[in-house]
Amino acid sequence: MRIIAGSHRSRSLDAPAGLATRPTSDRLRETLFNVLAPRIHGARFLDLYAGSGAVGMEALSRGAAEVMFVERAPAALKALRGNLDRLGFAAGLHVHAGTVGGWLKQFSNGGKAHETRSTFDFVFLDPPYEAGDEYAATLNLLGGRAASLLGNEAWIVAEHRRKDCLSESYGALTRFRLLEQGDAALSFFTRSAEEQLETSG
Repeated sequence: MRIIAGSHRSRSLDAPAGLATRPTSDRLRETLFNVLAPRIHGARFLDLYAGSGAVGMEALSRGAAEVMFVERAPAALKALRGNLDRLGFAAGLHVHAGTVGGWLKQFSNGGKAHETRSTFDFVFLDPPYEAGDEYAATLNLLGGRAASLLGNEAWIVAEHRRKDCLSESYGALTRFRLLEQGDAALSFFTRSAEEQLETSG
């Protein structure tokens, strides 16, 4: 794996040992950031089920102002922290060692102020493919009880198997784009226009 573009272009990344973590391929990451590129500079990015941190570090390399990594697996956390240290990323990043569900539930209904003070412009989630229930659980939290984490025009992107169809909506989240590449797919969600108006009003 490598950083594809930006300040750390072509720098290599270590993947966690073993088969428990499935890193997002360089090709799929390039597809993702081709879509995000016009809005990534200065953005706040949340990388859930972060694994090696490749997606969040790509965001940092391309000019994201802040990235929050959430990961619980010890091997993945070791690789993530090692990559951050080796590549010299220091400012604008936070690592939470714990479950995604547990972290999101802290902010239910606008509760406890999270570690990073304001809302996120992008959320990326890539649970283990075999943990299918994680998709619905996480997207329902982001579209409901933990929606206070999202900026008004935030995009939520879920990587999943192409053959595994996600729902068109989860709470206030509605899918607006689906990209398929090989055996993988990226589903893009945003809050409904009505929900955005209610929040901004």
